[in-house]
Amino acid sequence: MGNGYQVEMRGISKSFGGVKALQDVDFCVRKGEIHGLIGENGAGKSTLMKILGGAVQKDAGEILIEGRKVNISDPRTARRLGIAVIYQELALAPDLSVAENIFLGRLSSTPFIKWEELHQKASELIEGLGFNIDPRHVVGELSVAHQQVVEICKALSENSRVLVLDEPSAVLATQELQKLFHLLLNLKERGVSIVYISHRLEEVLEITDTITVLKDGKKVGTVKSKNTDKEELIQMMIGRTLESMFPSRHAKVGQEVLRVEHLKCGRRVQDVSLTVREGEVVGIAGLVGAGRTETARAIFGADKKDEGRILIGGKPVLIKSPSDSVRNGLGLLPEDRKTQGVVLSMPVKANITMSSLRRITSLPGWISHRKENIIVDQIIERLRIKTNSPEQEVSELSGGNQQKVAVSKWLAAECKVIILDEPTRGVDVGAKVEIYRLINELAERGMGVLMISSEIPELIGMCDRVIVMREGRVVGEISQNELSEERIFRLAIGG
Repeated sequence: MGNGYQVEMRGISKSFGGVKALQDVDFCVRKGEIHGLIGENGAGKSTLMKILGGAVQKDAGEILIEGRKVNISDPRTARRLGIAVIYQELALAPDLSVAENIFLGRLSSTPFIKWEELHQKASELIEGLGFNIDPRHVVGELSVAHQQVVEICKALSENSRVLVLDEPSAVLATQELQKLFHLLLNLKERGVSIVYISHRLEEVLEITDTITVLKDGKKVGTVKSKNTDKEELIQMMIGRTLESMFPSRHAKVGQEVLRVEHLKCGRRVQDVSLTVREGEVVGIAGLVGAGRTETARAIFGADKKDEGRILIGGKPVLIKSPSDSVRNGLGLLPEDRKTQGVVLSMPVKANITMSSLRRITSLPGWISHRKENIIVDQIIERLRIKTNSPEQEVSELSGGNQQKVAVSKWLAAECKVIILDEPTRGVDVGAKVEIYRLINELAERGMGVLMISSEIPELIGMCDRVIVMREGRVVGEISQNELSEERIFRLAIGG
C-alpha cells in the first residue's frame, strides 16, 4: 500500500430509480486517520458508506482495500475485509448480554460455550478501550453511550481495520461524547481508520484529521481539518455563508402576549417565570436535564402543573389540557416531531388543519372543503412546503418539510404564541435556514415565539433575549446585545 490508503473508493456512482444518489465520487481514507464525511441530508453520505459496508451495490466505480481491488457483494464480505459500519440505529440484541453481543455469530461453532473464557475476552476488549462495563450485563439496560462501546468492541473482536460511525453523537450527552472521542483517538493510535459522519460541525472539526464534503451526490472537496473552519465547511455544503444562515428579522415588538409566573411541575420544573411579547423571539437555554422541555409541556397543559399562573394577552387563563391552550391561542411544536408533532400516516392537508377545525366547519360536524383548500394552499405556498400534493402522506416528506408541516397547523389555528422545542433538531443546514425564515415570519406577523434550543449559536443568531435554566429554575436572562456563548454556558453550568 504505497500511498498509505486503507480505503480507496474511485468513481463511485449509484442511482435509485431515476434519482442519482452518487455521481463519480472519490473517497480515500488513510491508515490510522479519522476522516469526517459531511453534507446536507440527501447529499449521499449514507449511500456511499452502505456501498463500502456491502449493504448497497454500486452501479459504477471501484473499491480498493490496502491497494487491492475488491468486490464487496454483501455485509459479510465487508466484515471479512475488516470493514465495520455502525449505524445510528444500533444493531444489538437487547435481551442478550454484552459478551454474547460482542461475539454473536461466532458462538455456535462449538456445542459448548466456555462462558468464563468468553467473559474474559469481552472484558479485555472493553478495558482496552478504557471502559468498565460488566460483560454479563444485559445490553438493553445499558446507556446508549455504553451500547455504542459494545458495538465498537464487536467490530474490534472481528479485527476491523476500518470503522464507520454514522451520526454517533446524535444521542450522546457532552460527557459521553468526550469519552467517545477519547476512544476514537485510542483506536486511531492502533492504526484503525475511522470514518465519522455527523451534522455537528464543531464536533467534526474537533475530532477529525481530514474532512470530505458531499453535495447532491457529488464530491465538493476534501480539506485538512486544521486548515478549515465551520464557515468554510458550511459554504462548501450549501454554497452560502454562516452569516446568511440567520436571516434578518423586521418585526415590531408589541404588547406582552404570554406571562408565566412561578410555574412548578413535578421535580423538573421548580420555579419558572417568563414573558414573551408580540413579534419577539425569546430563547430558553440550559443543559440536558435543566427542565426546558418539561416547562414547555407544563405551559401547554400536556403535563399537569402543581403551581403557577399563566396569562395570555394580559388575561389569566386556566390551562388544564392542550385543547385549553389551542382555544386560548397557544401552540406547541414538540421536540419529537415524528411521534408528537405530525401524524406521519396522514396527508399534509389533514395535518395542517387538525388544530383549526373550528375555522373550516360550516355546521357542527360538517367540514367546508372549500375553506379547507384555501387555507391549506395558502400555507403550503407561504411556507414553501415541498410536496407533490396536499394529499401526500407526511411520512414521504423530508425532515425539514415535516417540520414545516408541524409548524403550519399552528399558523392555520391563528395562534398568538407558539412554543418551539428544538425546531431544527435532525434537519440539515439548508433546511435550518428555511426554518429560521419561518420563525422570523411568525414574529413579523405579530406572534410571540418561545424557542428552546441546545444549539447556542442558533439562540444567539435568532433570539431577542435568552432565558437560561438550571435544575428546573430560571437562573438568568440575557438581552440581545449581551448574548455570547460564554455567558449562556456560564449561567447554564452555574459558573
